[in-house]
Amino acid sequence: MVGTARAPAAGTVLNALATGTGSAFAIDEDVRATVELDRTGEVTGEVAGDPDADTTLVETCVRRVVAEHGDGEGGHVRTESEVPMAGGLKSSSAAANATVLATLDALDADMPREAACLLGVEAAREAGVTVTGAFDDASASMLGGVTVTDNTTDTLLDRREVAWDVAVYVPDERAYSADADVSRCERVAPTARVVEELALDGRYGEAMTVNGFAFCAALGFDTEPMVAALPDVAGVSLSGTGPSYVAVGETDAVRAARDRWSDYEGTTWLTTTRTDGARTG
Repeated sequence: MVGTARAPAAGTVLNALATGTGSAFAIDEDVRATVELDRTGEVTGEVAGDPDADTTLVETCVRRVVAEHGDGEGGHVRTESEVPMAGGLKSSSAAANATVLATLDALDADMPREAACLLGVEAAREAGVTVTGAFDDASASMLGGVTVTDNTTDTLLDRREVAWDVAVYVPDERAYSADADVSRCERVAPTARVVEELALDGRYGEAMTVNGFAFCAALGFDTEPMVAALPDVAGVSLSGTGPSYVAVGETDAVRAARDRWSDYEGTTWLTTTRTDGARTG
């Protein structure tokens, strides 16, 4: 009883910490999960290359899928990631999505993608790795494209496909979303509501940039990487609760942003958006 799946990371259009409404877009960097089920009833987990990583989330995902579709199975889940953990690029949501689909694959079971996504969101809440439930991040990873969600009701408000090149800058530091200062984020709620209107209108680049300046201020991150990417790119933002930044647009513009970011300490790379979302195999 072995199953495999992969799910893409994502970048931020609107951080949900201010109002509960969030928006994210899938990028072409994957987290892969392999689930081997057995009859022990015990679930263990590991993250490739990081023996000390907390695997509570992925283990919880396996247990929840088994509870709904299995017969008391236990087993082992192993994740491998192209995405840095605690970088604001939705690695936890991608790991949850990949684990849910891999467990379903191992059980030869199926469920609608949005329902599978919500199962992972509930597991994230149970594991305590998210403040909002991160349905925006999880839905973008599971479904692909850009999604806008109400995380207070787990409602998908909008989903559209986009085709951008993407530049990513990941500083050497790490920031865990569960540690974010929610009260400071709530102070920028009026700005977040403007970002929401822009996102629902399909003006994602403008939405990202307004979001980025607001949440850099609220969370204490430098706006210099954003200024360095403007005005060439279509949009640039702090991703999640940081510390990563993402810029989107035409190839030449995002390459120029990547080149400027390469002068900073950390890692930069180029990728693209994804429209197909998570998948088994």
